[in-house]
Amino acid sequence: MSSIDELKAEIKKLSSKATNMKLALHDLSEDLPVNWMTINDVAQQTYAAYKALEDARARLKALEDA
Repeated sequence: MSSIDELKAEIKKLSSKATNMKLALHDLSEDLPVNWMTINDVAQQTYAAYKALEDARARLKALEDA
C-alpha cells in the first residue's frame, strides 16, 4: 500500500473520530445544564480531532501535489 493510500485510510479514521466528537459536543449542548462541567474537555477533544483531520488532509494534498 502506498503512503497516499495509508494516509487516505488514516483520514477516514480521523474523519469518523471528528464526527463522533462533533456529535458528543452536540449532545452535551442539548443536555445543558447537565454535565456542564465537561464542556471544556469535550470541546478540547473535538478541537483536537478536527485539527488532526485538517493536518492529515494537508499532508495528503502535499503528497498528491508532489
